[in-house]
Amino acid sequence: MRILVDADACPVKKEILEVAKEKNIEVSMFFDNAHVYEDGYSTVYILDKGADSVDYFLINKTIPGDIVVTQDYGVATMALSKKAYPINQNGLIFTDDNILSLLNQRAFNKKIRRHKNLKGPRKRTSNDNINFSKNLRNIINNIL
Repeated sequence: MRILVDADACPVKKEILEVAKEKNIEVSMFFDNAHVYEDGYSTVYILDKGADSVDYFLINKTIPGDIVVTQDYGVATMALSKKAYPINQNGLIFTDDNILSLLNQRAFNKKIRRHKNLKGPRKRTSNDNINFSKNLRNIINNIL
């Protein structure tokens, strides 16, 4: 088991490292070349900024049993197909049972946004980070 992170816009890198160190789990962070990152613990991959290059590289590195941290439903879908455990930055665990409805909701929301001026997502709270850490630990404990 490893934790692979779609890390460009990931707000929970600190929480991931905290849990990974606790459980002695390898972490890989995947960025496009617009970022510089070093934490002294994880393996860092810096990739070309091409369309979805980070996503595809991350998925090609994914093996069954890995945990994939992403807010991208497409990456989550591909991770599920590889028998990995995707989770988003708010602690939502993607499953075969919920991914289709999430993809449908995303498509529906995209249609609505084309016709209306809507507000963006709500601001993160400390509860989001707590929920993420709790659910990441739950996934790890279920795998072990």
